[in-house]
Amino acid sequence: MQCACLGLGGAGGAGHFTSLNPSHLPERGARGEALQHGQSGTLPHFLEEPVDAYIVKSNPIKLRCQARPALQIFFKCNGEWVHQSQHMSQEHTDLRTGLKIREVMINVSRQQVEDFHGPEDYWCLCVAWSHLGTSKSRKATVRIAYLRKNFEQDPQGTEVPLNGMIVLHCRPPEGVPLAEVEWLKNEEPLSSDGVVDARGDHNLIISEARLSDSGNYTCVASNIVAKRRSATATVVVYVDGGWGEWSMWSACSSDCERQRSRDCTAPEPKHGGRLCDGVALATDNCTGGLCTQSVENSSDVALYSGLAAGVVTVVLLIIAVTLYRRSQSEYGVDVIDSSALTGGFQSFSFKTSHQANPLLINSSMQPDLTVSRTYTSPMCFQDSIDKELMAEHSLLDPLPDLKVKGVAERAEYHVMSHPQTFPRGLAPDYRGVAMGTTLGRRSKNLFTTQVSLTPSRPLHKATAVFGQAGGRLVVPNTGISLLVPHGGIAEDTTWEMYMIINQQDSSTVTQDEPEIFLSPAVTYGPPGLDLSCPIAMTIAHCAEVSADNWTVRLKRQMQDNKWEEVISVDEESTSCYCLLEAHRCHVLLEHPGCYALVGEPLNQEAAKRLRLAVFGSPDTCNSLGFTLRVYCVDDTPHAFQEVATGERSRGGRLLEEPKMMLFRGNTFSLQVSIQDIPQLLWNIKPFTTCQEFSFSQVWASNQRPLQCAFPLERYSHSSSQLSCKISVRQVKGEEQILQVYTSVVENEKGVVPFFTQSDCTITSQTGSRAFKIPLSIRQRISATFDTANAKGKDWQLLAQKLHIDRNLCYFACQESPSSVILSLWEAQHQDLGDLDSLASALEEIGKVQSTRIATLGCTREEQDSEFTKLG
Repeated sequence: MQCACLGLGGAGGAGHFTSLNPSHLPERGARGEALQHGQSGTLPHFLEEPVDAYIVKSNPIKLRCQARPALQIFFKCNGEWVHQSQHMSQEHTDLRTGLKIREVMINVSRQQVEDFHGPEDYWCLCVAWSHLGTSKSRKATVRIAYLRKNFEQDPQGTEVPLNGMIVLHCRPPEGVPLAEVEWLKNEEPLSSDGVVDARGDHNLIISEARLSDSGNYTCVASNIVAKRRSATATVVVYVDGGWGEWSMWSACSSDCERQRSRDCTAPEPKHGGRLCDGVALATDNCTGGLCTQSVENSSDVALYSGLAAGVVTVVLLIIAVTLYRRSQSEYGVDVIDSSALTGGFQSFSFKTSHQANPLLINSSMQPDLTVSRTYTSPMCFQDSIDKELMAEHSLLDPLPDLKVKGVAERAEYHVMSHPQTFPRGLAPDYRGVAMGTTLGRRSKNLFTTQVSLTPSRPLHKATAVFGQAGGRLVVPNTGISLLVPHGGIAEDTTWEMYMIINQQDSSTVTQDEPEIFLSPAVTYGPPGLDLSCPIAMTIAHCAEVSADNWTVRLKRQMQDNKWEEVISVDEESTSCYCLLEAHRCHVLLEHPGCYALVGEPLNQEAAKRLRLAVFGSPDTCNSLGFTLRVYCVDDTPHAFQEVATGERSRGGRLLEEPKMMLFRGNTFSLQVSIQDIPQLLWNIKPFTTCQEFSFSQVWASNQRPLQCAFPLERYSHSSSQLSCKISVRQVKGEEQILQVYTSVVENEKGVVPFFTQSDCTITSQTGSRAFKIPLSIRQRISATFDTANAKGKDWQLLAQKLHIDRNLCYFACQESPSSVILSLWEAQHQDLGDLDSLASALEEIGKVQSTRIATLGCTREEQDSEFTKLG
């Protein structure tokens, strides 16, 4: 029987045709057909159905069907008929029954599978016809086989005591079909002898370790495509030493002593096991009358020797003190840390002594124990007396007609002199603080309305009293600040303002959308605050915003604790302004409340920044113990400040400069493992070498810092140095290595600060010292650019030169657009100690005027005239 007799056209699409009508099958004599294919009342019965198959590399696969009785058999793939020209069919006679059996085959290529884009895998089935009707076979799927190169988790080397438990974890590479796993020991297949348990989850467990179980273990994964080998894990089964019997006491020596010894052989330490504690040789004084005279003489000698040594020590101490005082008097002043006189972000350099703990180390070489390390601290207020004069001078070069006479307003400092406040503990509770009558005729009190916050985390507060002069409010070491512009508060009016920081659980953002908090929640108030212009609030965030993978929104918490959207940072709005930078966001606000930045990932490439840090401290209950603690927190100053506070309270030391890594929203977990521990010097508790955080724990980690601990124990007190690596990696993501090299001996500790100015408790400044731009300069710039002129020198040009080029409609609705732009500039540059960017912008705008003024040597009246022309 030929396929052509079906009358199925071959002019259809490549490889498939869309319809097949069984009525087109030719009619034969019913009797003859029944004799050839079985009884005419029988539906086709499949003797062989297509089976699932895998395409290896570029080799096509064959799908096969057999049925009887069958007039025809055709394949249908992904809901479409396969073209008849692609079928290979044949018939043969069943020798037992004498009936005809029809067999059909097709080829499926790799290209066909790759080109198919459906909701399920590529599939095919057979349809067989007889006089009574049709029968369908099972579906067979066709998949492209592969095996990734990298293991999702490699086994980690370990050291266990005799009869302890060995657990080696192995997660094979992703593959189709799933890889089968076998274990090798010293390159030989590992046989299961009743002691070794290779679990279905591919982990290897030896419940009672023997000395013969020491060796190099490798996890091997294989499927029909390839075979992969994991990194080799070295397992050491050690035996701790034990003391044998004591020997008999020896005879008394001429020094009136006797001795006895013992050996560390019960058992003898093996494979790096711990040596016996205590001494091998014991000495004791002999008793009896034979040694009395010798003892008395030796006691007299010891007495006189001690008195002589004491006299010499006192004399040397007096000489040393005298020389020290004489050398100090030559200077006549105390030594002062110059960082106390400079403000903003200060770079702090320090040198560790030869015995101190080095922070940065190249793993391939010995550390330089005298190299300087530099850290950058969070903002602390600048306290330079000549700041205003310096600022005015820097602006007068490009615009000499902006010179201003007069005395700078005196700044008022509100300092929380509570050393327990930061970095540990909370700020004092300022509720109910009485406001004096000297504050003005319309004095406003703090906390007139209770703030609704979830009290799940400790609060960080800052509070101050502001008047017409404005000022700045800062929660130290958190990246959170608030700028109140000059003139924002009416004359003869004061407000007691505050900021509160409280971390939120990401589950409280919304129940319907996959949003997470990218910053702490910040509340400013009081609720009835009445300002004539917007305040500028700066909030640090942890989103990686260099790529367009996020939708970032500013949200506000309502009375029912729900969050409503205020603005998306990419939107145009006249009610709010957001300027998103790489590490922080500057927001112009007019209404007090609780605000936070939230983010919605647009794809799996969306990433948040994590800050990784490793701390260490000796164990209090074990003189040989030392614990490493690894933290993974959102990369914001506030999140790391909480970690630093906790570590100070437990005496922890920062062992390596914190590092940043990107954690992507690809649903894969975070693994933290310890590597390269000196196996002959240190031991680590079982099951702790590799620890894991789930994706959801890390993705919403702002609710609590993530921490994992590695408890270590040295074999001997003589081992005073610890070197190892901490690997932090996201499965199918980035990896960071923290290098640890430290001394664990108490008297060799080096003092390593977490922040150079972390104890800064200046939380507010009022008046001119809170601003980079002197008031007179600010007022003249605003007066110049607020009014448009024919030369185009208006506030829009000022915004353009200051790189504020979006949502300009917000500034257009303000009473003084230039003043609000300068407030935003102040918030952007609060950590810098100069006015370079503003001076450059003004210089570019007024280049012609400043050149002519400088050439003519104008008088003050001429300067005013030229300044008017500039406007």
